[in-house]
Amino acid sequence: MLDLTDLKRRVVHPIQRYLVNPVGRMSPTTMIETTGRKSGQPRRTAVGGRLIGDQFWLVSEHGEHSDYVRNIKANPAVRVRQGGRWRSGTAVLLPDDDPIARLRELPGMNSAMVRAMGSNLLTIRVDLD
Repeated sequence: MLDLTDLKRRVVHPIQRYLVNPVGRMSPTTMIETTGRKSGQPRRTAVGGRLIGDQFWLVSEHGEHSDYVRNIKANPAVRVRQGGRWRSGTAVLLPDDDPIARLRELPGMNSAMVRAMGSNLLTIRVDLD
């Protein structure tokens, strides 16, 4: 039996995968590039977040159920594209961080969407090189 969290994730995930991410890859949208844990190929996902110093902060809507989070767990070396510029870094999952409080520090429109669509929020910090 599905709970509401699982149902929400099953509805939102295909929309993101087949609509939001393809559009994001063709636009100047902020992206995170991970290495596929099975394929070894670069995988790009549209994200929202904020650069603070040499760190990029974001909150994953579906936490450890997100493919890009699973890729980070397998290999934390990532690249972040913001403002058309790619930067390499190391992603750190922060399960003890308060993602709702963190969203208050991130861009408002994206944060509202993450809160509305998210099922299992997880804060991620990318320490940029």
